[in-house]
Amino acid sequence: MAVRAVVFDLDGTLVDTAPDLWRATNHILTSLGRQPLSLDDVRSFVGHGARALIARALVATGDGADRPTVEKLFAEFIHYYGEHIAEGSEPFPGAIDLLDQIAEKGIRLGVCTNKLEWLSVRLLKAVDLLKYFDAVVGPDTVGLAKPDPATYRETLNRMKYEIGRSVMVGDSETDVLTARAAGVPVIGVTFGYALRPVADFSPDYLISHFDEGCAAIGKALDS
Repeated sequence: MAVRAVVFDLDGTLVDTAPDLWRATNHILTSLGRQPLSLDDVRSFVGHGARALIARALVATGDGADRPTVEKLFAEFIHYYGEHIAEGSEPFPGAIDLLDQIAEKGIRLGVCTNKLEWLSVRLLKAVDLLKYFDAVVGPDTVGLAKPDPATYRETLNRMKYEIGRSVMVGDSETDVLTARAAGVPVIGVTFGYALRPVADFSPDYLISHFDEGCAAIGKALDS
């Protein structure tokens, strides 16, 4: 049987990381004397990396900041977040069962995310998911971020993926665009963090719970 692969986004797809990202964001804001944001606000800012999250949070609470200031705040954000990475984060319902089912079928698994690679590995290890994945790729891995397809291709390369079909699973426009650029089908999850519903971006398949994941993945890989 041809090697097949499933590549997941991380934040808002596999793991509900919003509680810890929210705390880290408000840590930065309160250090600047600004009002904290709600959890829902921060959820809508996730998906393009920590720098974009910080920049959006600054605009939402007052004046924005120039790039050097954002870089300084980014360093503090990463330090705080890294120390508190899984205090409130946990896999979405059904994620572990789905990963078990996929692994049992001999399908390879990877993570392609806009979270830094070392933070992604730390998070996955903390929530006991790292053992499932053959590769974890972040924007620092290749110097590019999704939706650039190089990130997806590097994930497959690190998985030693050779032949067969692969599929992307994600919660946002970024993930749909990544899959389109890489020329692979994409499954959208409706429970993620995107400001607009992922359905608006016409993924090939749509699921509202990971209980539906195995069937959708089977269709995507076999079509």
